[in-house]
Amino acid sequence: MEFQTTINTPFTLSGPGLHTGKFTHTTIKPGEVNSGIVFCRTDFEGGKTIAAVADNVTDTNHGTTIANDGASVSTIEHLMSALHGMRIDNAIVEVDGPEVPILDGSARLWVEQIQKVGTVQQNAERRYLHLKESVEWADEASGIVLKAEPADDFVVDSTIEFKSELIGRQSARLTSYGQYLNEFARCRTFVFLREVEALLSLNLIKGGDLDNALVFVDKPLGDEEKTRLAALYNRDKDSIKVSNGVLNTIEPFFDNEPARHKLLDFMGDIYLVGMPVKGHFTLRCPGHRANVELAKLIRKLIIK
Repeated sequence: MEFQTTINTPFTLSGPGLHTGKFTHTTIKPGEVNSGIVFCRTDFEGGKTIAAVADNVTDTNHGTTIANDGASVSTIEHLMSALHGMRIDNAIVEVDGPEVPILDGSARLWVEQIQKVGTVQQNAERRYLHLKESVEWADEASGIVLKAEPADDFVVDSTIEFKSELIGRQSARLTSYGQYLNEFARCRTFVFLREVEALLSLNLIKGGDLDNALVFVDKPLGDEEKTRLAALYNRDKDSIKVSNGVLNTIEPFFDNEPARHKLLDFMGDIYLVGMPVKGHFTLRCPGHRANVELAKLIRKLIIK
């Protein structure tokens, strides 16, 4: 028998949100048996709670947002991925603002804190959703196909494909939760340089930095653009360099880090089913919208 787990003691991580740029504090606290993952906006009088389930997702543009009763929390996917990957069944997530901190653009720091405070086995059997039938969500126009099939464990085969040769076609595979810590948790979000200014024009990525995202550059970088980027990220112009197609002061951890990060995101989004799923997931070009739509379809199986 597997037992449910929660964290041993509370911990807090703070920082700016990726899109709003607002500095927030996020505190993870132990959760009661069978309570699942519940967010609480503590900056509202009396606090407002939002269950971390797909039914409460209100936006999947450039991240996953959940909302309830006029309160929302955005960019929850990396934290949710950490909780899923580290087998945390129940937790309270208190946030004093509209967005979870982006930190280093991965799930690493959440995972490290969970390891530091430790976990507690609870007096209740872990609940799983055992897939009894295949479930699929697809968007023919974009080539997205996400499929879940019955299996004895949680297995994910994911493939992404970009026209740029810097990424191209990449795949990543997870066959056990034991892989998550070393092979996926530290993989950072990524973006193409040509997308950065477009996102800024949409009033997004105010909390973006060269240290919390892999920025791919698939065109020559001129002095004028280097000057603009240096001003944008408060850096010296000479520090703006391109190494193997990546505009960063950091090196990729893996050749297929983008594919691994997309799988990391999927693990956060699919945890919005409300419990771990035993199934084999085959993903082609996953993204937050598709991930959440698949989670919604799977959630419907709970009440069948």
